[in-house]
Amino acid sequence: MKNCQFGLIGLGVMGQNFVLNVERNGCRVVVYNRTAATTKAFVDGAARGKKIQPAYTLEEFVGALERPRRIMLLVKAGEPVDDMIRRLSPLLAKGDLIIDGGNSFYRHTEKRTQEVEASGLLYLGMGVSGGEEGALRGPSLMPGGSEAAYKLVEPLLKRVAAKAGEDGKPCVAYMGPGGSGHFVKMVHNGIEYGDMQLIAEAYHLLKAVLGLDADDFSRVFAEWNEGELSSYLVELTAKVFAKKDEETGKPLVDVILDSAGQKGTGKWTTQCSLELGAPVPTITAAVDARLLSAQKQERMHAAGILPGPEPGTKRVPKKALIDAVRDALYVSKICSYAQGMSLLGAASKAHNYRVNLGVVAEIWRAGCIIRARLLNDIKTAYDRDPALPNLLLDEFFREAVATRQTAWRHVLQTGIAHGVPMPAMAASLAYYDAYRNERLPANLIQAQRDFFGAHTFERMDRPGVFHVDWE
Repeated sequence: MKNCQFGLIGLGVMGQNFVLNVERNGCRVVVYNRTAATTKAFVDGAARGKKIQPAYTLEEFVGALERPRRIMLLVKAGEPVDDMIRRLSPLLAKGDLIIDGGNSFYRHTEKRTQEVEASGLLYLGMGVSGGEEGALRGPSLMPGGSEAAYKLVEPLLKRVAAKAGEDGKPCVAYMGPGGSGHFVKMVHNGIEYGDMQLIAEAYHLLKAVLGLDADDFSRVFAEWNEGELSSYLVELTAKVFAKKDEETGKPLVDVILDSAGQKGTGKWTTQCSLELGAPVPTITAAVDARLLSAQKQERMHAAGILPGPEPGTKRVPKKALIDAVRDALYVSKICSYAQGMSLLGAASKAHNYRVNLGVVAEIWRAGCIIRARLLNDIKTAYDRDPALPNLLLDEFFREAVATRQTAWRHVLQTGIAHGVPMPAMAASLAYYDAYRNERLPANLIQAQRDFFGAHTFERMDRPGVFHVDWE
C-alpha cells in the first residue's frame, strides 16, 4: 500500500490508539517505531486487516506518504522529539508537515517551529488529551503553529476528535501561533492536577471525620456526578472506590501506597504562572501536595513524633458535612479553572497567541481528562463577555460562589480542627478572598522593602515614586 495520507511515528499505546482512530476515520496510514518488533507486533495484532502499512526505515516511511506529507510524532518529550526531527527533516520536501503530539514544553515548541519552518517545512505543536481511550475514541486536540499548517490537517483532526454537545461539535480548534497549542495543553494538565487534589482532599476529610468506607465513597461520588460536579474525574473516582483487590478482597484504593507521581506539566504551569505574574495557587498547592506525598518515609517518622489537634468529641452531622464538602469542592474547582483561564489570558497577551478562551472551554467539553459540565458554564461566560478578566466576575460564577461560601469556609474550618491537610481547597479560598479584597497588606511589604533595600514605593494620595529614610 502506497500513497498513505497520514504517517505516525511512535507506537506506544497512545500512538497505536491514535492511528486506529485515524484509520477508522477513512485514512490510509503508515507507521514507524524505532523498535521494529513493536511495529510488527502492532500490524500483526490490532492493525491486522486495516489500512495501516508498516515501515521499518524512515526512508520507507516517508516514501509511503502522499504529498504534502502529514506526519505526527507521538514520542517522549524532550530530546527524542529533537532527534526525530533531525533524522526526518532531510527526507522531507517543502510544504510537508510535522506534528508533535506529545507533552512538549511550549518554549521547546516555539524553538522547533522556527527551526523547522525556516527549512520550508510546516510544524504544529498539538496538545492531545484523553488518555488511551481518548486517543482511540476521540481526544480533545489543541493544535498551535501556523494557520497554513493547521489547515493542512483540519478536516482529519475534526473527524478524529471527540464530539461535544447536541450538535456533535468537534473538540478541536486552532489555538494560535508558535507554542500556543502546547501552552493550552500544559494549563489543561495544571487544572487537572488541581481537580485531582481537590477531589482527594474531599475524600480525606470525609474519611477522617466521618469514617466513610470505599462503598460509601463510591455512592457519594456517583451521586455527585449526577449534579453540578458531573465530570470525567468524579465519574472515574466513583468507579475507583468500587474496585476490589483480587488478592486481598479489600477495596483496591485502600492498598495503594499514598505516594503520587507526576510528569512535570503541573510544575511547568506553576513556573509559567510566576514568570507571567498570573497566580495559580490551587495548582501550585496540588503540585506541592504530590511532592509531600512522595516523602513517605519522612512522613511516617514525623507521624510518630509531631502532635496534632486533640480528637473532638462533638458529633459532626453526616449528611450536612457531605453536602458542605460537595459545595466546597464545586467552588474550589471554579477558582482553579478561573486561575487556569487567567494564566491562558496572560500568556496569550505576552506571546501574542490570540487564544480564544471560550473556544478553549468548548473543546475541553469532551474527550479530555478535565471534561465537565462546568465547562458549558465557562463557555457561556466567555460568550457573554469575551474580554472577561476573571471567571469569578461573571454573574453565574459570582452567584455560585456567594451561595456556597458559608459551606466552603465551614469545610476548611472542620479540616483545620481535625488536622486534615487541605492545601488546594485552602488555596482556592485564599485566592478568592485576596481577589475580592480592595486592599491587601502589600503596603507593609513595600515599606519593608524600602526600609532594607531602598526599593521605593508608590503612594495612594499622589503619583510618583518615593523613598524615605526609615531611621
